[in-house]
Amino acid sequence: MGEGHLKALDGAIDDGKHVMQVRVYYEDTDFTGIVYHANYLRFMERGRTNYLRLLGADQHALFAEAESEAPGFAFVVRAMQIEYLKSARMDDVLEIVTVPLDVRGASITLGQEVRRGSDVLIEARVKVAFVSGGRARPIPKALRIAMKADQGGT
Repeated sequence: MGEGHLKALDGAIDDGKHVMQVRVYYEDTDFTGIVYHANYLRFMERGRTNYLRLLGADQHALFAEAESEAPGFAFVVRAMQIEYLKSARMDDVLEIVTVPLDVRGASITLGQEVRRGSDVLIEARVKVAFVSGGRARPIPKALRIAMKADQGGT
């Protein structure tokens, strides 16, 4: 498998918005045949992880600068607001959309949606804390630039 195939697997970032596809399998559903509510959290976690993976690949120098300033950094979920609007079923192909909304000191708020075609099934706002050395730290400027979140005075 080439690099291009892996990028397709991880989705793509276009104009600051990350989009990836997930197929619903039997194991994702409950006894009624719809996706079990907690599994959407797994889908969105994959979206956030792949967003950061691709961002790190695209903005390698900025991520390296952030790593030197805050070794072993990570993002940890602090809070999530989620609206379940419609259900997904087995074999549906879903799009997981992730976009940075706001940066505040040691945290960033991401907007996420789970879509099936033009239907929005799930809407979520996820606040993640920036952590290094086991404690919350301010997000380095290099990462703010990489996320295009250093604009507008936030």
